[in-house]
Parts: sequence; C-alpha cells; structure tokens
Amino acid sequence: MQAYRKDGFPVTIVRPSHTYDGTKPPVALHGRGSNWQILKRILDDKPVIIPGDGSSLWTLTHSTDFAKGYVGLMGNPHAIGNAYHITSDESMTWNQIYEIIADTLGKPLKALHVASDFLARHGESYDFRGQLLGDKAVSVVFDNSKIKAAVPDFVCTVSMAEGLRNSVNYMLEHKELQVEDPEFDQWCDAIVERMKRAEE
Repeated sequence: MQAYRKDGFPVTIVRPSHTYDGTKPPVALHGRGSNWQILKRILDDKPVIIPGDGSSLWTLTHSTDFAKGYVGLMGNPHAIGNAYHITSDESMTWNQIYEIIADTLGKPLKALHVASDFLARHGESYDFRGQLLGDKAVSVVFDNSKIKAAVPDFVCTVSMAEGLRNSVNYMLEHKELQVEDPEFDQWCDAIVERMKRAEE
C-alpha cells in the first residue's frame, strides 16, 4: 500500500481465508499427504483428533464462490488502493465440520478432543504450532461488507455443508485421491494412547 500511496502503483490486496476446491474436505489436522487418512480413520471406526473442544468457529469458502469476488475486483478502478476479504459469511465449529464429514461417510464420529497446545508440543515433525496456535485453534469470522460493496453480485452459493459433503463424495469416487498416510495414522494412534493413559 505504501507504493500505491507514495508512487501511485496500482495495487489491490485480496485476503482469502480457507478456500478449497471441492476435491477433499478441509480438516483441522492432517499429515504430509492428503486428507484421506482422516476419512479412513472415520471409516475404520478409529478416534479422530479435533483440536481443543471443537467449538471454535471456522469459515470455508468454495473456490467457485471466491472466484466471483476476485473476478469482480479485476480491472475495477475503485478497487485500487484497497484491501478486501473474500470469504463466505457462514461459519461452523470444527465439531460441526467433522460431524458432516462422518455423516456423509455414514459412520459415527469418534471425536477425541485434545488441547491445541498439547498437539503443538507433541506434533514432532509436523508444524501444528503454526497450523493450530497461529490459526485454527481460534474462532474466525469475517466481515465481507467491503467486497459486497465493491462487487454487488458477490454471493456465496455453495454452503459449507454442501461443499463438505461434495468434497467427501469426490474423494470416495476418485481412488487416486485415497492416498494413505501411515505415519500420520500412527501419530494419531500415539496421541490417542497418551490421552488414555492421562485419563487413567
């Protein structure tokens, strides 16, 4: 923005949040591979780790909806020198997100709630400190009034529930996306075991 204010350099800042393309359902934690291992744990009736108590709010925006706002800013002279959020107005808790994933799979969710700072400390080779403590462990709700004023046609039409269900079904229908991550699965099992011992 300094270059815009000082030299008139034309710049528009766009701030998306968790934008997804519908090929895999967004989750709070995953390994180095795809999100398939979370779905597989649900299908295998294994506990699934949800950070904190699962009540923090999260916003998911489908890429087709994000594109509407983004394209509306392109070439828009009124957008120059401004910054815009482009997200859905809808928010859900992580508990709700995982429940929809499990329900779409036709399985009960065996949620294991684990404190985010514990997961960050015991993430070993995973960067859960940045993913959780700096991001997904806190509620996120956005004000999209500015993008709506600049792009009056901007409306998100893919609900979070619909997008999640479609993403789960897409993974189920595309075997090439069902890449297992045994290292992450073993890490999840180890966390489950540590929590059991702590309770005992």
